[in-house]
Amino acid sequence: SEWESGKKRPSRDNIIALAKFYNVSIDWLLDGSTSHPEGDPQAGKSHAEFDPANHRMLPQRFFEDFTLGERFVLPSRTMTEAVFLAFQGASGDNHPVHYDVEYCKARGYPGLLAHGLQTLAQTAPGAGLFPFLVEDCLLGFIEQSSRFPKPVFAGDTLYPALEIDELTLGRTTGVLGFKTEIHNQRKELVLQGRQRYLLRRRPAGQ
Repeated sequence: SEWESGKKRPSRDNIIALAKFYNVSIDWLLDGSTSHPEGDPQAGKSHAEFDPANHRMLPQRFFEDFTLGERFVLPSRTMTEAVFLAFQGASGDNHPVHYDVEYCKARGYPGLLAHGLQTLAQTAPGAGLFPFLVEDCLLGFIEQSSRFPKPVFAGDTLYPALEIDELTLGRTTGVLGFKTEIHNQRKELVLQGRQRYLLRRRPAGQ
């Protein structure tokens, strides 16, 4: 180029832009040195400084850190036909009341009727923040129960929420219970139930 051959010099603005782009000083850029002005840019940046154990979405909690009435709202979701097919594939269920529109219409339904377990799946805490808070203390999902006051059909939008309604203290563990609810776009309650989880208590000294 004309710059390299010395026939033309870059403008002051171009020099400043190049210095900013390469994160170097203007003096270093004009000096022509082949070494980085501050040595190897990766020098001193040991891979040991990164600890996968600290790669967390949220600070960790233990059983004692939760309070009654604390709510975890889960993302809303519309029950599209794709959701029905995904549930069919995961569950192996094949009854036409859940997958055959004409079968449903012949029985007075407005469309595909969601399996209760498909509706229940929308209360999985993993859709929200709770599991990211208990990565160090969650021992198990130990119990759940549900009732379905209203049906759910293809096209309905569901709004799940979990609310802590139980904190049963043990010697080294505790049971955290959720009241689970799902409403639809018509503000109707379509699921009501409970889930219970076994959590570790905070270790001494932490």
